[in-house]
Amino acid sequence: MSRPLAKPIEASPLFGYPKYWAECYGTAPYLPMSRQEMDDLGWDSCDIIIVCGDAYVDHPSFGMAVMGRFLEAQGFRVGIIAQPDWRSAEAFKALGKPNLFFGVSAGNMDSMINRYTADLKVRNDDAYTPDGAPGKRPDRAVTVYSQRCKEAYKDVPIVLGGIEASLRRIAQYDYWSDEVRRSVLIDATGDILLYGNAERAIAEVAHELALGKSINDLKDIRGTAVMRSTVPSGWTEIDSTRIDWPQHVDEISNPYEFDSKEDGSCAKKDELDEAEEQPVRIIPMPLQGKSVWDMENTYIRLPSFEKVSKDAILYSHASRVLHQESNPHNARVLVQKHGNRELWVNPPPIPLETEEMDGVFALPYQRRPHPSYGEAKIPAYDMIKTSVNIMRGCFGGCTFCSITEHEGRVIQSRSQESVLKEIEAITETVPGFTGTISDLGGPTANMYHLNCKDPVIHANCRRLSCVFPTICKNLVTDHSQTTQLYRKARQIKGVKRVAIASGLRYDLAVRDPEYVKELVTHHVGGYLKIAPEHSEMGTLNKMMKPGMDTYYDFKRMFDKYSKEAGKEQYLIPYFIAAHPGCEDEDMLNLSLWLKKNKFRVDQVQTFYPSPMSLATAMYHSERDPLHKLSYKSKKIYIPRKLEQRRTQKAFLRYHDPKNWAFLRKALLDMNRKDLIGDGANHLVPWEDRVPGRKGNNYKGYNKAIGSQGRSASDGQERQAGGGKTLRSTDSRRPKTDGVSAKTHQTTTLRKPKGQGGRGAKGRRR
Repeated sequence: MSRPLAKPIEASPLFGYPKYWAECYGTAPYLPMSRQEMDDLGWDSCDIIIVCGDAYVDHPSFGMAVMGRFLEAQGFRVGIIAQPDWRSAEAFKALGKPNLFFGVSAGNMDSMINRYTADLKVRNDDAYTPDGAPGKRPDRAVTVYSQRCKEAYKDVPIVLGGIEASLRRIAQYDYWSDEVRRSVLIDATGDILLYGNAERAIAEVAHELALGKSINDLKDIRGTAVMRSTVPSGWTEIDSTRIDWPQHVDEISNPYEFDSKEDGSCAKKDELDEAEEQPVRIIPMPLQGKSVWDMENTYIRLPSFEKVSKDAILYSHASRVLHQESNPHNARVLVQKHGNRELWVNPPPIPLETEEMDGVFALPYQRRPHPSYGEAKIPAYDMIKTSVNIMRGCFGGCTFCSITEHEGRVIQSRSQESVLKEIEAITETVPGFTGTISDLGGPTANMYHLNCKDPVIHANCRRLSCVFPTICKNLVTDHSQTTQLYRKARQIKGVKRVAIASGLRYDLAVRDPEYVKELVTHHVGGYLKIAPEHSEMGTLNKMMKPGMDTYYDFKRMFDKYSKEAGKEQYLIPYFIAAHPGCEDEDMLNLSLWLKKNKFRVDQVQTFYPSPMSLATAMYHSERDPLHKLSYKSKKIYIPRKLEQRRTQKAFLRYHDPKNWAFLRKALLDMNRKDLIGDGANHLVPWEDRVPGRKGNNYKGYNKAIGSQGRSASDGQERQAGGGKTLRSTDSRRPKTDGVSAKTHQTTTLRKPKGQGGRGAKGRRR
């Protein structure tokens, strides 16, 4: 059997369905949240009710608004139950029984990440709730909401969606309980799960149900996961349940290896059939001898939930397979057994075309919170009310990030005309608009209209990143459309300034000096956020991030164009501590780099193992899924204990006296006593300063260091001169609060290894 050449797949037009009969009711000013609003619209019932963990903001940056308005445009009557009281089923009956289904989402963020910090401490506010109040959504919100919907109306189908469901579509490592959990489709007792940007899938589900089909008949919709009792006949199985095969296997292409060369480029079309890859085992289902291998009816069998929950290396292997099967044009169905049932994950949805993206963003959003919130402020809305999302997706492939697992690797861009119309709408409708567009961006600031040069090459590519280990030669890196958009945006009446607040992929930016000049001259207000994430190649390779040479190239361009523009401007670099594979020596080197370059980072991020990311698989398995795995695969260092994580975080803020004790101990353990002292070349002093004390402003540290000698005299320099403290209002994660399913009590979290003191509820552990 040979691997056939994949061809780009075309999808049916997003707005091509005949509209449902209820379109006669027209467009609602806001999607109703009460029976009174339904009565005012003349509705006797809702066709679809969306239950969500966020406050209802009728804006295209909020998922419930996008899905609700999109379904409304298909002709359906859509109601919203936002942040319901989950302690009983009554709140889920507020709009009555939906005719077609409940759509359930935790909101714009995973409810667990929203509630807990990376060190498992409870956050004290929620950016997606009126006045930032905590406690308005439960932990594992998708599971809790779905169960309550079933209690309210047990015969109504449950459609799960949003990022929480999307990143839990298969068995996934759960950082908060320190175990592998089942697919959320099972735990939530949902009927179907939509993953990724779900416009195509939800339209098909809604119209099929409207035609009278059963939810149990919808098994083959792209971008969905469903449960089956058995695998249907006529399919071919690729068995990927093991990683160390004891015997020779058939010589066919391994779908889990990069289709790329050492130079980082994708394979040419005429090389795709001849690529030398490791074989995998094929088991026909049913057995049919030498039958033709039909790629469209081929699925990959992953190790079962029961196996990956007990075998961390096998879990990491399954994660690797899932990520290799993420290109919509060549991905196969993934099957994972949970008990005596089969979890069936269909291939990802086909990305939206530009015209379809324009249609989604042109829906009649009010661009404001629902009037029922009165004068209450919703922090997340205040942050984005004057920003414009110009694209979806990210091909960066950073292992610690889950954006790609949710939105996909293909960039879906709006037209310039669509973006400019939205800017005009902001100037005319947003109360108190001051003339500043706060952002033109998306997951990344500068991937607008950047895609593969050749659709056939793209359809056959399995690279995890278009820019790592090097930028693919088939990737379009011309930023001219972005540059043109910036220029046109500045010309709109009422616009005084257009800021770029989304993170910049600087390794792409340096490929287009004209773009960098345009950005630096007109769109940087003193500071520009970029994310080197680390300085050491070992850690950067685990992150799939470029080396510091690229940072220096960009910094030279940034400084040059800032000077030419007559502006004093600075880069704000972001870094991550305690990433898998990052050792204390790596953090020490990063700390020395920060001091040498006179950076005093104010806000820092400790690695947060989010569901389904490759770095989370590294964290759980202590192996690297970027390479083919076996039980003999080399272990990688994981800073797992709380003390290890705190020490690594302390290296990023070496200048903070609160961290000096941590760092002195770490430096002594590393035999780097030479970095303790008061000289310019030292990292931390021997003694702590005492606030308010005159003269010798230190307190002794002899108890901690033993008889290690005295510090330098007070007359010596105690700090690298001139370092600026860099601050940013973006802490890289929103915040919130919540509670668990079934028991409806605050979730009891596992204690991080090495943690003492108080737990998540403030009680002693």
